[in-house]
Amino acid sequence: MNLGIIKGIQLPACDVELLTLGRLIAVPFRQNIREGEVLWLYPSQHLPDNLSVDQYYQTQYLTKAESAFAELQTYPIQIKVWARCEYHWRINLQQKYLLEKIAKSTVWKLEALEHIFAQYQVLKLLILRVYRLSNPCVVNVQTESGAFYWPQRDDVMAMNSESDTPVISEASFYQRKALLVGGEVYPYKDLEVLQLQVEQIGSSNLAVNQLNDDIKMFLGWSKTSPTTQPDPDFAWISAIAQIGNSSDGNTFEKLVRKSFIKLGFANSNNKPEASLDPESTGGAGGLDFYCETPYQVVGECKATKSEIVADGTPAQLIKLGHKHLQEQYDCCIKIIMAAGQLNRHAKQTAIGNHMNVIRPETLQKLVELKAKQPGSIDLLQLKPCLEQQPFGEEADAKVNRYIDDVREKLKVRSQIIQAVKQLCSDSDFPTVVEIKVQYNARFAATDSKLTNESVKDLTIELSSPLTGYLGRIKGDNSQSDRFYFLRDLSLDD
Repeated sequence: MNLGIIKGIQLPACDVELLTLGRLIAVPFRQNIREGEVLWLYPSQHLPDNLSVDQYYQTQYLTKAESAFAELQTYPIQIKVWARCEYHWRINLQQKYLLEKIAKSTVWKLEALEHIFAQYQVLKLLILRVYRLSNPCVVNVQTESGAFYWPQRDDVMAMNSESDTPVISEASFYQRKALLVGGEVYPYKDLEVLQLQVEQIGSSNLAVNQLNDDIKMFLGWSKTSPTTQPDPDFAWISAIAQIGNSSDGNTFEKLVRKSFIKLGFANSNNKPEASLDPESTGGAGGLDFYCETPYQVVGECKATKSEIVADGTPAQLIKLGHKHLQEQYDCCIKIIMAAGQLNRHAKQTAIGNHMNVIRPETLQKLVELKAKQPGSIDLLQLKPCLEQQPFGEEADAKVNRYIDDVREKLKVRSQIIQAVKQLCSDSDFPTVVEIKVQYNARFAATDSKLTNESVKDLTIELSSPLTGYLGRIKGDNSQSDRFYFLRDLSLDD
C-alpha cells in the first residue's frame, strides 16, 4: 500500500544520516507532529538554536557530521528515507534530569540539550520509525530554511510504501524506544561508537568487514544476516576424507595437522619433529602429529586405498612416541587416523594401548563443524571422549556421538531464538517463563522439556554481546528479564 506524504521536516543533515543508518530513533524538533503522521526527512545545514557542529555533537561524531554537511554544498540532493511519527515526547521541568541520560544514549552533547531546554523550558523529542525508499527522491532546488519541507515542482518525489524496509528491526526499535522514554541509558552506545570507528577505517580486509556487519546485525540495523565470505579453509577441509581414502599419505598427514590447528590445538616452540607443522611430514623417524595444548595428543596417520591396516601402524606410534616424548608419551591421548579396517593384531595393539582409531570422514565432520560454528567445539569437553573407553575402531563412534551432541545443543539454541522471534512478532518482549512455554510447545519432545532454569541460562548466553542472537532488557530479577530477537542462528542439516 502506497502512502501519500504531503510534507517533510527539515533536520540537521547529520541527524538525518544517523536516522538513516539506525544510530538514532529520535531527534529534537519543536513544532508539533501528530502520532502516525508520515514525513519526508529533508537534510538541512542548520542546527537547533544556531549551535555550531562542535557544540551540538559529541566528539566521536564530529567527522560524520562534517561529512554529512559537506554533501549539501551542491544541488540536487537526495531524500533517501521517510518516517512515521511514533511519539512526540515533551520533556518538562520535572523531567529535566533525563537530559543527561538522553545525551549518554545519543550523539548530542549534554550542554546542547540543556541549552535548547533553557530557551523553551521544554525539550521536544520526535521519535521516528524510519524506512528506506526503494528509489530516493531528488530535490533539485534548495528549499527555504525552516521547520518543514514542501516539495516543489522541480523535485522528483518517489512513491513510498508500507512495504519499504525499516532501517532497524521492529524489536530493536521498540526496545530502544522503551529505554529512552523509561529514562534508561542505552546499553550499547560503546558498541555503536566501535562500529563507527570500524566503518571509518574502511578496509578490504574480510575480518574488518565481517566485524562491521556483525556489530550492525547485533544492534538490529540489519534485518537479515549479512552475507559472509565462505571460510577459505573449506577448500582443504572438504578434501580430508577423499585424501584419507587414497594412497597420498604425505598430503593426508598435512591435512590432519591443519585440522588439529583449526580445532584449536597448539604447541610451544620446544616441540618434537614435524609435530604440527602443516607443510612438513613426519618422515622416517618422525611423529606424524603431536599437540601440547590444551592437552597432549600424539598420533599416526594412515591414508590407504586398501581395507586393511596392519599392526605396523599402531606399533609405529608406540615406538616413535616413546622415542620422541619418552615419559611424556604415557600422558598423551593416542590417535590413529586411518581409513581402512585394522587387522586382528592391529586391533589388539590399539585397544591394549588405549589408542583411538578415527576415520578421515569423522575428522572432516569435526573440522567442518568448527569452521561453520567456531564456538561449538570445546576441546576440554572433547577430552573425556578421547580418554575413555572404548578404544580401537569403536572410538570413531564415540567421536561421532560427541559431534551429534554438539549439533543437538546448537539446534536447541536455534529453536530458542525462533521461539523468541515468534513471541516478539505476536506480542511484547517475552520473559524466560514465556519463552520456555513457547519452546516446549513448539519444539520439545515429551522427554526433552526445558525448565525455567535451563531457559534462563540459554537466553543469557544468547544475549551476550559476544553472541548477539538475542537482546535483553534487565528486570528486577532474572525471571522478569525480557528478551527480543536480533538474528537467526543458521544451521546446516
